[in-house]
Amino acid sequence: MTTQTKTRRAGGREARRTARANPLADTLRPIRAGLEGGTYRPLSDTQMQRIHASVLDALEQIGLADAPPSGVAYLTGAGAIEGADGRIRFPRALIEDTIARANRSLTLHGREARHDLDLSGHRVHYGTAGAAVHLVEPHGRTYRESTLQDLHDAARIVDQLDNIHFLQRPMVCRDIPDNREMDLNTLYGCCAGTTKHVGVSFTEPGFVRDAMEMLHLIAGGEDKWRDRPFVSNSNCFVVPPMKFATESCLVMEECIRGGMPVLLLSAGQAGATAPAPIAGAIVQAMAECLAGLVYVNAIQPGHPAIFGTWPFVSDLRTGAMSGGSGEQALLSAGCAQMHKFYGLPGGAAAGIADAKLPDMQAGWEQAMSNVMAGLSGLNMVYEAAGMHASLLGFCLESLILGDDLIGQALRCTRGIEVDEDTLSLDVIRNACIGGPGHYLGAAQTLERMQTDYVYPSLANRFSPKEWDELGKPDLIEKATEKKMKILSERSAARFDPVTDSAIRERFRIHLPA
Repeated sequence: MTTQTKTRRAGGREARRTARANPLADTLRPIRAGLEGGTYRPLSDTQMQRIHASVLDALEQIGLADAPPSGVAYLTGAGAIEGADGRIRFPRALIEDTIARANRSLTLHGREARHDLDLSGHRVHYGTAGAAVHLVEPHGRTYRESTLQDLHDAARIVDQLDNIHFLQRPMVCRDIPDNREMDLNTLYGCCAGTTKHVGVSFTEPGFVRDAMEMLHLIAGGEDKWRDRPFVSNSNCFVVPPMKFATESCLVMEECIRGGMPVLLLSAGQAGATAPAPIAGAIVQAMAECLAGLVYVNAIQPGHPAIFGTWPFVSDLRTGAMSGGSGEQALLSAGCAQMHKFYGLPGGAAAGIADAKLPDMQAGWEQAMSNVMAGLSGLNMVYEAAGMHASLLGFCLESLILGDDLIGQALRCTRGIEVDEDTLSLDVIRNACIGGPGHYLGAAQTLERMQTDYVYPSLANRFSPKEWDELGKPDLIEKATEKKMKILSERSAARFDPVTDSAIRERFRIHLPA
């Protein structure tokens, strides 16, 4: 009899364990891409109105210099004014009309539809970005120049991480000296590593047509590419303060003609190329990106454009960038709030570590700004994982650990649901009046443990005794093990043999087939 009871209980426990191990439907998962943020608002309504008024003044009175001739034609054709000093100034009515007409229903596509990103409202997505020139090797505590293989490996890892929702090129391929080959191999290496949305840059406008040809091959035709463009152009179209980057503007024009979404990226550095006060840095970034939005809509009304205000922070003692600072976290959150003031899909940088290695300093720097970005409802959180040394180094182990970190940030973003079930009055009554005096076996506890709680995949919550018995597992070692497991298998995003052969016949691809 006793044996039967034990068997029955063990079977029930095992059945519950099996049920909990099964993947949940996306709608039931505690965290996922596109959770709604926006509960954190560092700026009051009055402050946002004052920032907006200053933005309009800056565009109307100061304007931007150095637009290419084609840009001058587009902008003046839309209603901007070229001054005798060569600066392009923007009447208030032009800015307001552009904001009203801009594309607000922006979806960034993946090669697979399950990776599509809806940028409406306060929906939050985390991903990589940057142009690190070094790969961080945490075990040797060393930095070395990053390569195409490193970039491809990062893409393959991103493809396997649930909480990294997109891949924007995080490293420069330092082993390819020719800029055209570097741009095309960057595109190939990213797309061959993940079917999530990819962001890349182009050095010269002439390289864009080659990239479009490659993308048409990958997509299966130009029509299929234009229907679901799965790559966007990260475009530094301005050189802060308040100047157009002539060559990048020409790249942007080519990308728009090719049907590629554009990230309008303004990356001033507070105290150096942007005003030192946080509010002033936001004003300049908003002004520059609104000028870019006029430019985009003058070329192609309604073209998908992400409002990419990426102002960074300086350590004013030295002038060095301090991307892991509290000021940076505030700056990105304030930008996110202004994006929603304008009703535009936007992105900013968070998750940057000034720390050189994935250590405690990196942990607090990455967590602080990632959580604040999510709470503020930032649509696209760029540079959210893997980035060290104030954007100079990228670490694959840190990328993997960032998946756990961002999981917790997403849970904070989701917030607290309050309804009849979550208030739990009947559950409290049943536990306290004639019940067990605890909630460990309550049906609500078992139901909610999967839908309400996030469990880290690498971080451990063992007691000191369990930790000791398990051999004192090290977090970096576990990340390395996961990295090696992912990289031991061929990327599922690799192209079919016919497509890959066609690409390699047309372009010099440096990755082995």
